[in-house]
Amino acid sequence: MRKIFIADAHLRSPEDANYRTLVRFLETLPPDTDTLYLLGDLFEFWIGNPNPVYGHYREIVDCLKGVRGRGVRIVYFEGNHDFHLDRFFGKQLQAEVHKSGAVVEIGGQKVYLCHGDQINHEDYRYRAFRLLLHNPVTKVLVPLFSRRIAAHAAATLSRRSSSKRAARRARWDYRVVLDSFARKRFAAGCDAVITGHYHLPIMKREEGHLFISVGDWISQFSYVQWLDGEFTLETFA
Repeated sequence: MRKIFIADAHLRSPEDANYRTLVRFLETLPPDTDTLYLLGDLFEFWIGNPNPVYGHYREIVDCLKGVRGRGVRIVYFEGNHDFHLDRFFGKQLQAEVHKSGAVVEIGGQKVYLCHGDQINHEDYRYRAFRLLLHNPVTKVLVPLFSRRIAAHAAATLSRRSSSKRAARRARWDYRVVLDSFARKRFAAGCDAVITGHYHLPIMKREEGHLFISVGDWISQFSYVQWLDGEFTLETFA
């Protein structure tokens, strides 16, 4: 059987190229696909259980429902742009939702999967901001806001994330940060680590261990595939 891993599509509008390409990708998943792992930030902004679903995301949600209807298991690891998803994606898509990283067994190997936004422990400002957004009180309050307020919050979060990205990359060498994190997971008994968040397509094998950073679905259209016992880093054209 085949397993697919994608991350960081940051979907905004159905007219965008990455949105259209992702729909095409999901509609043409090989019939032997048994699990779709979404490693966070599939959406530019999604918090909680919108009812009805955000209009600009209705098509991709229907597409995911179609994937689930074909018998594909969906496992969602929340990101820093999409969280408090358990109620909507758990009920509407029967998805397995993880709020943070977790070890799963794939082909007899222990694989650590995560979005990756919690990897850099030295980014204290972001970690404090994350605690605020992921607070249970925030989960309760979000549905009380109007969609206009939610849209404004989405735009603000998007601008904040974009404006800080260059500064963070100048301050930290993410390849070093990721390498250090992977080594710690390997020391804890994991055979492989797969993460998103950093928009860096990396695949590195070392001493029987495997590290993969998925890249993104904005311009790279990169994804990870597990087939016949092997992980590969692929690009969808």
